[in-house]
Amino acid sequence: MTLVYAHRGASAAEPENTVAAFRAAARMGADGVELDVRRTADGGAAVVHDATLADGRPVAAVRLDQVPPEVPRLEEALDACAGLVVNVEVKNAPWDADFDPEEALADLVVRTLADRDGRDQVIVSSFGEGAVGRVRQLAPALPTALLTAVLTDDQVDGLIEEVAAAGHVALHPHHLTVTPHLLGRCHDAGLAVNTWTVDDPDRIHALAALGVDGVVTDVPDVALRALGRSGG
Repeated sequence: MTLVYAHRGASAAEPENTVAAFRAAARMGADGVELDVRRTADGGAAVVHDATLADGRPVAAVRLDQVPPEVPRLEEALDACAGLVVNVEVKNAPWDADFDPEEALADLVVRTLADRDGRDQVIVSSFGEGAVGRVRQLAPALPTALLTAVLTDDQVDGLIEEVAAAGHVALHPHHLTVTPHLLGRCHDAGLAVNTWTVDDPDRIHALAALGVDGVVTDVPDVALRALGRSGG
């Protein structure tokens, strides 16, 4: 069965990366939620996609108690996603404005999950190989995945070998990259394929028919209906 992950929560129905969006995803029947985490100036984890807040302040320059009330802490987001699989995307790629080569955010995510005594179903992903590599180093039992943008077939084979060798459980490619070749190579290597971000029901149905393990979507209710499941 192809799982449905609500992208930043049910972000077509509620503001993205908010408790309301995560709860809406659960009501719609999503299997999981994808959310984004960035570090704050005092070493906190704020659930927000962009490197700057809506008022223009860099997330990395403000304390966790200074972020707007609609921006949850990681713990609040996880609580709101109880019962769902949570794809925690660590926002610390080398091209990010707030890139931290020390990977402090990966350390914080691992500590936060450990402090919650394993009650969360989580997979940690990132475009930054250093971030997911650090998670693997600190918590080898914690599932991790590498996010990728559009790839050519020539890039796929070597990358899949690297991802599998690094101990990750999944590849999270852009949906335009998903081909029978990529899926076959990933599955042969023991990697799941969760693809992003796809809202068109025909495309969702086609990806499921190809054999993707999960789709990340802004419209989990639409995706569930496209897959012949009961969307809310």
